[in-house]
Amino acid sequence: MIRSFLKENRGGIGVYFVCTLLSFGIFWLYRLPLGTVLYPAALCTLILCGFMGYRYYLYRKKQAHLAHLMFLPDDLLSETERYDTMEDREYGRIIERIEGLRVQERVRYEASVSDSMDYYSAWVHQIKTPISSMKLKLEQEDSPLSRSLSEDLFRIEQYVGMVLTYQRLQSDTTDYVFREHSLEKIVKGAVRKFAGQFIGKGIRLELSLDDRTVVTDDKWLSFVLEQVLSNALKYTREGSISIYMEEPFHLCIRDTGIGIAPEDLPRIFEKGYTGENGRVEKSASGLGLYLCRQICGNLGIVISARSVPGEGTLIDLDLEQKHTFHE
Repeated sequence: MIRSFLKENRGGIGVYFVCTLLSFGIFWLYRLPLGTVLYPAALCTLILCGFMGYRYYLYRKKQAHLAHLMFLPDDLLSETERYDTMEDREYGRIIERIEGLRVQERVRYEASVSDSMDYYSAWVHQIKTPISSMKLKLEQEDSPLSRSLSEDLFRIEQYVGMVLTYQRLQSDTTDYVFREHSLEKIVKGAVRKFAGQFIGKGIRLELSLDDRTVVTDDKWLSFVLEQVLSNALKYTREGSISIYMEEPFHLCIRDTGIGIAPEDLPRIFEKGYTGENGRVEKSASGLGLYLCRQICGNLGIVISARSVPGEGTLIDLDLEQKHTFHE
């Protein structure tokens, strides 16, 4: 800090030394005794040191105050003390103008996000009506075509839900409600939605859960499980999907699918990243696992993946991040 202070005041210090040298030169030209110039020079130097020491004290105080302001919320900035120098007042007016523009921009952005949320919410609820109608019509038939169409319709319903989930995650407001829930009930509820796909593809389900409860939001955790199961079914041609617990409190979903390439594995939770398998399938959005990680972060859950190409993938949900209870 001393270095920056001296750098900012180098002009005044330089002028002092120039004036001192000029005084020495004038006294030398007039052949005056050396003592007559040293005494006033020493006195002026002492005054300069005292003045600079006081300036340095004010400088440090100002820097500490500015550092403190960096951590204040916006609504308290206007209540802080102001400095009286002309330069500080000018900077204050500039900052106030910038802050006013920032507030206006934030208001416009929040209004835009709110309008977008309202639109997508209305769209989702409107689109659910024809989806429900189509599901009822397809349930009246039992043929390979109706089963195939039902599966496609289910994926459409998933994508519609993903749109609304994505919008909610971008919003400042949340609807998380944390309560104790039966983990087995949440998992079975998610699995039940994919019963038709398990049967249609001939994939075995191996479910092994003990009697535990978890403090979480069941709606958001169900969304995560549904996304993981959807991916497992999408990339598993034959074999099984296993859901089981590992100690201390890890929920594992393992499939026997095509697996994930080693170079893709570190990036599968990135927004918009589809990887080699997603590009081959040409149906991946790159949002499903990204949303899962965002939601897990909000739920206090750590989600991770392990995979061997050709052997399958394991998704691990560490549920021990929240207080859990054994019944």
